[in-house]
Amino acid sequence: MKRLTPTRRALLKAAAVAPALALTTPARAQISPATGRVNPAHFRFNVGSAKVTIVSDGHLGLPVSGLGVNADPAEVIAFLEEHRLSTEQNYSHTNHVVIETGDAVVLVDVGSGDRFLPTAGRLLDNLTNAGIDHSSITHVVITHAHPDHVWGVRDDFDEPVFPDAEYIIGADEYAYWMQDGLVNSVTPEMQQFVVGAVNSLSTEGLEWTMAQDGYEVAPGVSLMFTPGHTLGHMSLRIESDGQQLIALGDTMTHAYIAMERPDWVGNTDTDPDLAVKTRKRLLDMAATDKIPVVGYHFPFPGVGHVMPMGDAYRFVPAIWNWG
Repeated sequence: MKRLTPTRRALLKAAAVAPALALTTPARAQISPATGRVNPAHFRFNVGSAKVTIVSDGHLGLPVSGLGVNADPAEVIAFLEEHRLSTEQNYSHTNHVVIETGDAVVLVDVGSGDRFLPTAGRLLDNLTNAGIDHSSITHVVITHAHPDHVWGVRDDFDEPVFPDAEYIIGADEYAYWMQDGLVNSVTPEMQQFVVGAVNSLSTEGLEWTMAQDGYEVAPGVSLMFTPGHTLGHMSLRIESDGQQLIALGDTMTHAYIAMERPDWVGNTDTDPDLAVKTRKRLLDMAATDKIPVVGYHFPFPGVGHVMPMGDAYRFVPAIWNWG
Protein backbone atom coordinates (compact mmCIF):
# COMPACT_ATOMS: atom_id res chain seq x y z
CA MET A 1 0.00 0.00 0.00
CA LYS A 2 1.37 3.43 -0.94
CA ARG A 3 2.23 5.63 2.05
CA LEU A 4 0.31 8.90 2.17
CA THR A 5 1.80 11.97 3.77
CA PRO A 6 -0.51 14.53 5.44
CA THR A 7 0.54 18.17 5.66
CA ARG A 8 0.59 19.94 9.02
CA ARG A 9 -1.84 22.54 7.69
CA ALA A 10 -4.26 19.79 6.72
CA LEU A 11 -3.94 18.17 10.13
CA LEU A 12 -4.76 21.37 11.93
CA LYS A 13 -7.69 22.01 9.65
CA ALA A 14 -8.98 18.46 10.10
CA ALA A 15 -8.85 18.79 13.84
CA ALA A 16 -10.77 22.08 13.74
CA VAL A 17 -8.50 23.64 16.32
CA ALA A 18 -10.11 26.38 18.41
CA PRO A 19 -8.02 29.30 19.71
CA ALA A 20 -6.64 29.03 23.23
CA LEU A 21 -9.19 30.24 25.73
CA ALA A 22 -8.22 32.31 28.76
CA LEU A 23 -10.18 32.16 31.99
CA THR A 24 -12.51 35.14 31.73
CA THR A 25 -15.19 34.43 34.28
CA PRO A 26 -15.22 33.09 37.86
CA ALA A 27 -18.14 30.83 36.87
CA ARG A 28 -15.74 28.44 35.15
CA ALA A 29 -14.40 25.31 36.82
CA GLN A 30 -11.09 25.85 35.01
CA ILE A 31 -8.18 27.63 36.66
CA SER A 32 -5.27 29.50 35.12
CA PRO A 33 -2.09 27.53 34.38
CA ALA A 34 1.01 27.94 36.50
CA THR A 35 3.39 30.73 35.46
CA GLY A 36 7.05 29.82 35.20
CA ARG A 37 6.49 26.39 36.76
CA VAL A 38 5.48 22.98 35.43
CA ASN A 39 2.81 20.78 36.99
CA PRO A 40 3.49 17.05 37.39
CA ALA A 41 2.47 15.00 34.37
CA HIS A 42 2.24 11.56 35.94
CA PHE A 43 0.24 9.88 38.71
CA ARG A 44 0.96 6.52 40.35
CA PHE A 45 -1.21 3.99 42.17
CA ASN A 46 -1.58 0.23 42.55
CA VAL A 47 -4.19 -2.22 41.36
CA GLY A 48 -3.44 -5.11 43.67
CA SER A 49 0.23 -5.88 43.07
CA ALA A 50 0.22 -4.29 39.61
CA LYS A 51 1.81 -0.84 39.47
CA VAL A 52 -0.07 1.68 37.35
CA THR A 53 1.20 5.07 36.19
CA ILE A 54 -0.88 7.61 34.29
CA VAL A 55 1.37 9.63 31.99
CA SER A 56 0.13 12.66 30.06
CA ASP A 57 0.75 13.33 26.38
CA GLY A 58 -0.51 16.90 26.83
CA HIS A 59 -3.97 18.10 25.85
CA LEU A 60 -6.20 18.82 22.87
CA GLY A 61 -8.14 22.05 22.49
CA LEU A 62 -11.23 21.17 20.47
CA PRO A 63 -14.44 23.07 19.68
CA VAL A 64 -17.43 22.12 21.80
CA SER A 65 -19.45 21.75 18.60
CA GLY A 66 -18.08 18.19 18.49
CA LEU A 67 -19.89 17.27 21.72
CA GLY A 68 -23.43 15.89 21.76
CA VAL A 69 -23.88 16.24 18.02
CA ASN A 70 -27.20 14.37 18.17
CA ALA A 71 -28.59 16.69 20.86
CA ASP A 72 -30.05 20.18 20.78
CA PRO A 73 -26.99 22.51 20.69
CA ALA A 74 -28.66 24.78 23.22
CA GLU A 75 -29.00 21.85 25.62
CA VAL A 76 -25.32 21.00 25.22
CA ILE A 77 -24.33 24.60 25.98
CA ALA A 78 -26.62 24.62 29.01
CA PHE A 79 -25.00 21.39 30.24
CA LEU A 80 -21.52 22.89 29.93
CA GLU A 81 -22.57 26.07 31.70
CA GLU A 82 -24.16 24.04 34.50
CA HIS A 83 -20.85 22.19 34.96
CA ARG A 84 -18.85 25.45 34.86
CA LEU A 85 -17.09 24.41 31.66
CA SER A 86 -16.16 26.49 28.65
CA THR A 87 -18.88 26.82 26.02
CA GLU A 88 -16.26 27.43 23.32
CA GLN A 89 -13.38 25.02 23.84
CA ASN A 90 -13.28 21.43 25.05
CA TYR A 91 -10.00 21.17 26.97
CA SER A 92 -9.33 17.47 26.55
CA HIS A 93 -6.55 15.70 28.45
CA THR A 94 -4.64 12.70 27.07
CA ASN A 95 -3.99 10.15 29.82
CA HIS A 96 -1.81 7.16 28.96
CA VAL A 97 -1.80 4.07 31.15
CA VAL A 98 1.44 2.24 31.96
CA ILE A 99 1.01 -1.12 33.73
CA GLU A 100 3.90 -2.88 35.43
CA THR A 101 3.09 -6.45 36.31
CA GLY A 102 5.60 -9.26 36.65
CA ASP A 103 8.19 -8.83 33.90
CA ALA A 104 5.79 -6.89 31.66
CA VAL A 105 5.59 -3.12 31.22
CA VAL A 106 2.50 -2.35 29.14
CA LEU A 107 1.92 1.06 27.56
CA VAL A 108 -1.58 1.87 26.34
CA ASP A 109 -1.46 4.00 23.15
CA VAL A 110 1.49 6.07 21.93
CA GLY A 111 0.02 9.56 21.62
CA SER A 112 0.30 11.76 18.56
CA GLY A 113 3.97 12.70 18.50
CA ASP A 114 4.56 15.97 16.66
CA ARG A 115 2.11 15.13 13.87
CA PHE A 116 -1.19 16.41 15.29
CA LEU A 117 -1.68 19.36 17.63
CA PRO A 118 1.14 21.42 19.18
CA THR A 119 -0.32 21.03 22.69
CA ALA A 120 0.17 17.24 22.61
CA GLY A 121 3.10 14.96 21.77
CA ARG A 122 4.73 15.07 25.21
CA LEU A 123 4.48 11.39 26.11
CA LEU A 124 8.14 10.44 25.65
CA ASP A 125 9.40 13.34 27.75
CA ASN A 126 6.81 12.68 30.43
CA LEU A 127 7.67 8.97 30.55
CA THR A 128 11.26 10.00 31.23
CA ASN A 129 10.15 12.47 33.89
CA ALA A 130 8.15 9.67 35.52
CA GLY A 131 11.28 7.52 35.69
CA ILE A 132 10.04 5.04 33.06
CA ASP A 133 12.86 3.97 30.75
CA HIS A 134 11.62 3.81 27.16
CA SER A 135 13.55 0.58 26.63
CA SER A 136 11.65 -1.05 29.50
CA ILE A 137 8.34 -1.02 27.57
CA THR A 138 7.59 -4.63 26.63
CA HIS A 139 4.10 -4.24 25.16
CA VAL A 140 2.31 -1.41 23.37
CA VAL A 141 -1.47 -1.72 23.08
CA ILE A 142 -3.32 0.53 20.63
CA THR A 143 -6.95 1.03 21.63
CA HIS A 144 -7.78 2.50 18.22
CA ALA A 145 -6.07 4.30 15.36
CA HIS A 146 -7.21 7.91 15.81
CA PRO A 147 -4.43 10.54 15.61
CA ASP A 148 -3.95 11.15 19.33
CA HIS A 149 -3.59 7.44 20.03
CA VAL A 150 -1.34 6.09 17.27
CA TRP A 151 0.35 8.86 15.28
CA GLY A 152 3.23 8.93 17.76
CA VAL A 153 4.19 5.35 16.94
CA ARG A 154 7.20 6.44 14.83
CA ASP A 155 9.96 8.97 15.32
CA ASP A 156 11.26 11.63 12.94
CA PHE A 157 13.15 8.92 11.04
CA ASP A 158 9.94 6.89 10.58
CA GLU A 159 11.23 4.21 12.93
CA PRO A 160 9.22 2.72 15.84
CA VAL A 161 9.69 4.69 19.06
CA PHE A 162 9.66 1.46 21.10
CA PRO A 163 11.51 -0.89 18.74
CA ASP A 164 11.74 -3.85 21.13
CA ALA A 165 8.10 -3.88 22.28
CA GLU A 166 5.32 -6.15 21.06
CA TYR A 167 2.64 -4.06 19.33
CA ILE A 168 -0.95 -5.19 19.80
CA ILE A 169 -4.13 -3.93 18.15
CA GLY A 170 -7.64 -5.27 17.63
CA ALA A 171 -7.81 -7.29 14.43
CA ASP A 172 -11.02 -5.51 13.37
CA GLU A 173 -9.45 -2.11 14.03
CA TYR A 174 -6.43 -2.86 11.87
CA ALA A 175 -8.55 -4.31 9.07
CA TYR A 176 -10.83 -1.25 9.00
CA TRP A 177 -8.09 1.35 8.57
CA MET A 178 -5.99 -0.71 6.15
CA GLN A 179 -8.80 -1.61 3.75
CA ASP A 180 -8.22 -0.54 0.16
CA GLY A 181 -9.95 2.66 -0.90
CA LEU A 182 -11.02 3.77 2.58
CA VAL A 183 -9.53 7.24 2.16
CA ASN A 184 -11.85 7.86 -0.81
CA SER A 185 -14.99 6.62 0.94
CA VAL A 186 -14.92 8.77 4.08
CA THR A 187 -15.84 12.41 4.55
CA PRO A 188 -13.20 15.03 3.70
CA GLU A 189 -12.82 15.78 7.41
CA MET A 190 -11.87 12.15 8.09
CA GLN A 191 -9.50 11.66 5.17
CA GLN A 192 -6.47 12.90 7.12
CA PHE A 193 -7.37 10.50 9.93
CA VAL A 194 -7.19 7.65 7.41
CA VAL A 195 -3.91 8.91 5.94
CA GLY A 196 -2.34 9.13 9.38
CA ALA A 197 -3.64 5.73 10.47
CA VAL A 198 -2.29 4.01 7.35
CA ASN A 199 1.12 5.66 7.76
CA SER A 200 1.29 4.71 11.43
CA LEU A 201 0.10 1.13 11.11
CA SER A 202 2.45 0.47 8.17
CA THR A 203 5.54 1.80 9.97
CA GLU A 204 8.55 -0.17 8.76
CA GLY A 205 9.88 -2.56 11.36
CA LEU A 206 6.58 -3.07 13.17
CA GLU A 207 4.96 -6.47 13.41
CA TRP A 208 1.42 -6.28 14.76
CA THR A 209 -0.23 -8.84 16.99
CA MET A 210 -3.88 -9.00 15.91
CA ALA A 211 -6.05 -9.42 18.98
CA GLN A 212 -9.64 -10.39 19.70
CA ASP A 213 -11.87 -9.83 22.73
CA GLY A 214 -10.33 -11.36 25.85
CA TYR A 215 -6.75 -11.40 24.53
CA GLU A 216 -4.30 -11.54 27.44
CA VAL A 217 -1.54 -8.98 26.93
CA ALA A 218 0.23 -9.92 30.17
CA PRO A 219 -0.88 -11.73 33.33
CA GLY A 220 -3.95 -9.88 34.59
CA VAL A 221 -4.08 -7.49 31.62
CA SER A 222 -6.69 -8.35 28.99
CA LEU A 223 -8.49 -6.65 26.11
CA MET A 224 -12.21 -5.89 25.97
CA PHE A 225 -13.89 -5.43 22.60
CA THR A 226 -15.71 -2.09 22.90
CA PRO A 227 -16.73 -0.99 19.38
CA GLY A 228 -18.60 2.13 18.39
CA HIS A 229 -16.20 5.04 18.70
CA THR A 230 -14.28 3.07 16.08
CA LEU A 231 -15.41 -0.27 14.73
CA GLY A 232 -12.57 -2.23 16.32
CA HIS A 233 -11.98 -0.22 19.48
CA MET A 234 -10.46 -2.07 22.45
CA SER A 235 -10.49 -1.18 26.14
CA LEU A 236 -8.36 -2.90 28.80
CA ARG A 237 -9.13 -4.65 32.06
CA ILE A 238 -6.42 -4.83 34.72
CA GLU A 239 -6.95 -7.44 37.48
CA SER A 240 -4.66 -8.23 40.41
CA ASP A 241 -5.25 -9.61 43.89
CA GLY A 242 -9.01 -9.14 43.64
CA GLN A 243 -8.79 -5.53 42.44
CA GLN A 244 -9.68 -4.25 38.98
CA LEU A 245 -9.39 -1.20 36.73
CA ILE A 246 -10.88 -0.54 33.30
CA ALA A 247 -8.95 1.65 30.87
CA LEU A 248 -11.79 3.04 28.78
CA GLY A 249 -9.83 4.40 25.84
CA ASP A 250 -12.25 6.57 23.88
CA THR A 251 -15.47 4.71 24.69
CA MET A 252 -16.11 7.81 26.83
CA THR A 253 -14.39 11.01 25.72
CA HIS A 254 -15.95 13.45 28.19
CA ALA A 255 -16.10 12.61 31.90
CA TYR A 256 -19.42 14.36 32.52
CA ILE A 257 -21.32 14.14 29.25
CA ALA A 258 -20.52 10.45 28.75
CA MET A 259 -21.93 9.50 32.14
CA GLU A 260 -24.74 11.97 32.68
CA ARG A 261 -25.89 12.00 29.04
CA PRO A 262 -24.78 8.58 27.75
CA ASP A 263 -27.09 8.86 24.73
CA TRP A 264 -25.16 11.87 23.41
CA VAL A 265 -22.47 11.08 20.84
CA GLY A 266 -19.40 12.87 19.55
CA ASN A 267 -18.50 13.91 16.04
CA THR A 268 -15.74 11.27 15.82
CA ASP A 269 -17.92 8.30 16.82
CA THR A 270 -17.88 6.01 13.78
CA ASP A 271 -21.08 4.13 14.67
CA PRO A 272 -23.08 6.37 17.06
CA ASP A 273 -25.73 3.78 17.97
CA LEU A 274 -23.11 1.15 18.72
CA ALA A 275 -21.04 3.69 20.68
CA VAL A 276 -24.02 4.40 22.93
CA LYS A 277 -24.73 0.69 23.43
CA THR A 278 -21.11 -0.03 24.34
CA ARG A 279 -20.89 2.98 26.64
CA LYS A 280 -24.01 1.97 28.58
CA ARG A 281 -22.73 -1.58 28.93
CA LEU A 282 -19.44 -0.38 30.39
CA LEU A 283 -21.13 2.12 32.70
CA ASP A 284 -23.45 -0.54 34.06
CA MET A 285 -20.52 -2.93 34.56
CA ALA A 286 -18.35 -0.36 36.32
CA ALA A 287 -21.17 0.89 38.56
CA THR A 288 -22.58 -2.54 39.43
CA ASP A 289 -19.24 -4.24 40.06
CA LYS A 290 -17.66 -1.11 41.60
CA ILE A 291 -14.73 -1.17 39.16
CA PRO A 292 -12.70 2.05 38.94
CA VAL A 293 -12.08 3.45 35.46
CA VAL A 294 -9.56 5.66 33.74
CA GLY A 295 -10.66 7.83 30.83
CA TYR A 296 -8.13 8.87 28.21
CA HIS A 297 -9.70 12.31 27.79
CA PHE A 298 -10.95 12.76 31.36
CA PRO A 299 -9.47 15.53 33.53
CA PHE A 300 -5.95 14.40 34.49
CA PRO A 301 -5.21 11.85 35.83
CA GLY A 302 -8.61 10.58 34.65
CA VAL A 303 -9.06 7.94 37.37
CA GLY A 304 -12.33 7.61 39.25
CA HIS A 305 -15.54 5.79 39.95
CA VAL A 306 -18.87 5.41 38.16
CA MET A 307 -21.81 6.13 40.44
CA PRO A 308 -25.47 5.52 39.53
CA MET A 309 -27.51 8.72 39.27
CA GLY A 310 -31.17 8.11 38.43
CA ASP A 311 -31.32 6.75 34.89
CA ALA A 312 -27.71 7.76 34.23
CA TYR A 313 -24.40 7.98 36.08
CA ARG A 314 -21.86 10.45 37.40
CA PHE A 315 -18.08 10.49 37.54
CA VAL A 316 -16.45 10.67 40.98
CA PRO A 317 -12.69 11.34 40.71
CA ALA A 318 -10.44 9.16 42.82
CA ILE A 319 -8.69 10.90 45.70
CA TRP A 320 -5.09 11.81 44.80
CA ASN A 321 -3.03 9.85 47.33
CA TRP A 322 0.61 10.80 47.93
CA GLY A 323 1.25 7.53 49.79
